Amino acid sequence: MTLAPTTTPAASQSRAALAVLLIGATAVSFSGIFVKISELGPSATGFHRLFLALPLLLLWQGIEARHQTRAPAKPAALRDFWILCLPGLYLAADLVCWHWSIRLTTAATATLLGNTAPIFVTLTAWLLYGERFRPGFVIGLVVALGGVTALLGSANLDPTHLIGNLAGIGAGITYAGYLMTLKIARKRFSTAQVMSWTAVSGTVVMLIAALVSGESLLPPSLEGWAILIGLAWISQVGGQSMIAWALHHLPIAFSSVSMLVNPVATFFLAWFLIGERLTPWQILAGVVVLIGILIARLYSERRG
Repeated sequence: MTLAPTTTPAASQSRAALAVLLIGATAVSFSGIFVKISELGPSATGFHRLFLALPLLLLWQGIEARHQTRAPAKPAALRDFWILCLPGLYLAADLVCWHWSIRLTTAATATLLGNTAPIFVTLTAWLLYGERFRPGFVIGLVVALGGVTALLGSANLDPTHLIGNLAGIGAGITYAGYLMTLKIARKRFSTAQVMSWTAVSGTVVMLIAALVSGESLLPPSLEGWAILIGLAWISQVGGQSMIAWALHHLPIAFSSVSMLVNPVATFFLAWFLIGERLTPWQILAGVVVLIGILIARLYSERRG
């Protein structure tokens, strides 16, 4: 006699998707370190993050098209191209805000503020689509915003840190737009297609941003190129692609909670790799933000 399998294929796939999501979020955590030590300006660094990712993404898309039993959907109408390009526009705006935030404040603080995106995703669903949420979500939102306010206050009115923190909040808002448009694009197109088109549209915007800000596009050393390649291949191709794939197989609320590993990992990486130190007040405020996001996401499902 043989025992029946204790797990269903769906449960097994869900566990695999969660593992991929956590690995992807950890890979993305390295991006804060790469940006902090980059020899180029924030916008130019963002340009190379997407531009240097393109060869791998296009290669991946070509391999996928040749080996899949069913050919992936191809964009035909103008609306299809818009759906594929829109995540890249949001991602470019996110990178401009977030990379400047990393330069003007700490990598850990910038990443923490950038990960307030789940709050803005749910607020958008409420304001634009009329979705109603449990009172617990409001409590979590208030707690998270209280933590953000404490982080802003921890800058001691230092203009540089204050601007960096505000840019971090801007990154959270624009990353929310990226996640929502990414989810829409993944409903029709494959991960390789979405990530390739995202990189193409985002690269154009980041190039314009770098040129407008007068930043150099060529790092002066081989080490500078290695940093940019690591940012593009580890964080963008590896991390963001794994997150995009996992989002298609996991509930968005559960995914958002699991991705809280990102700011936590960035904190430890920044501490051990580049010697960043946070004050006890900043650590406490960060914990409050994480708790608030966690509470809000747990209660963010629509009322039945």
